[in-house]
Amino acid sequence: MTGPVRLVDDDADLREVLAQTLTLAGLTVEPFADAATALAGLDGDYPGIVLSDVRMPGMDGLQLFAHLRGLDPDLPVILLTGHGDVAMAVAALHQGAYDFLTKPVAADRLTASVRRALSARALVLENRRLARRAGQEAARVEPALAGDSAAMIHLRDSLDRLAEAQSDALILGPSGAGKSVAARAIHRLGGRRSRALVVLDCAAVDEAGFEALLLGGQPPRGPRRPGLLEQAHRGILCLEDVTALPAPLQARLLGLVEAGEYWPAGAAAPRPLSVQILATATEDPRPAMHPGLYFRLSRAVLRLPPLADRREDIPALFRHYLQAAADRLSRQVPPLTDLVLARLAAHGWPGNLRELQAFAEAHVLGLTPWDGPEGATDRPALPDLVAAYEAGLIREALRHTGGNATGAMALLQVPRKTFYDKLTRHGIRPGDYRD
Repeated sequence: MTGPVRLVDDDADLREVLAQTLTLAGLTVEPFADAATALAGLDGDYPGIVLSDVRMPGMDGLQLFAHLRGLDPDLPVILLTGHGDVAMAVAALHQGAYDFLTKPVAADRLTASVRRALSARALVLENRRLARRAGQEAARVEPALAGDSAAMIHLRDSLDRLAEAQSDALILGPSGAGKSVAARAIHRLGGRRSRALVVLDCAAVDEAGFEALLLGGQPPRGPRRPGLLEQAHRGILCLEDVTALPAPLQARLLGLVEAGEYWPAGAAAPRPLSVQILATATEDPRPAMHPGLYFRLSRAVLRLPPLADRREDIPALFRHYLQAAADRLSRQVPPLTDLVLARLAAHGWPGNLRELQAFAEAHVLGLTPWDGPEGATDRPALPDLVAAYEAGLIREALRHTGGNATGAMALLQVPRKTFYDKLTRHGIRPGDYRD
């Protein structure tokens, strides 16, 4: 209950009285003479509330309230009204305003409402903090989403926001990058986690049976078979490889979702439909997507980086996959030879996480490439091994210093010019390692 109160009122005398009342009650006040100025610097993480007069020149209190709703629907807004504005204030209350107070307002009534609003705001922000922490914990459960690289930190933050918003979204990334894992994380972290996550493999869809697949079937004998829409109602429908679904079928699905209702097989009346749509694709899906479905989903786009773009995460991922494979196969975790470490550092990993996982299993089984017969052709050259090892040391130093180049130079004991030459050679940016 320690957040600020952003007070907006064009009446200087009344603004001073209100500010003094709240200050004497031990609250922090940020006074503003107009709504436009009060909006400056506000974002979804604002720790306080807004207390605003309704009738003001320029942008009035109701217009300010609409702007704030768009910024953060959970930001408490208390409206100050004259007797003639009560009807408008009540309407705003139905639209999500926290409270309205009729002028002149008693000091105890004012401070009580403000304190309740601040408490509500603190609870919202704490829940968001816990959700972000849950996202981090989810990443530990799902190793594909783990890692300290800048790309993965940004990805996890985006996952948290998508899950909180329950927004339809496109999940893009190369094969094996973890798109299905990301969809599961959104389901687990979001408000629909108590309902089903229904996955449709678009590449395996039988066009002739698509309608029955969506709406269910009513065989002559036996129970009715529920369709995908019935299963996904109030949950999430994940369209894997959405570009493999023919455009006419995409249009049919879109029509049902946007109608908000559907007729199940054998039903006497339509049923409501509320579903969050997630769709995965490996590249720019626009050429192969129905425009309506694309524009609905592309309001939120989540891009998973290839493994080669987050090399610093590879050693930890590999150790996890090693342990998982050893547990599954009832074997001991084998030692990591220099050649295996060299491959982790130098290989391009075109198959991304899927290839890394397969490599870990091969190593557990004793089938690791480069540990085989003499003369194996897949063995890296010495300069490649040296370069990969050098780049790994630089990345580790930057992680240790939080992206501080001077500190990394000191750890590595190399001159400034040499250090920056090596950064350029290996394509390493210190800024990627800063918080």
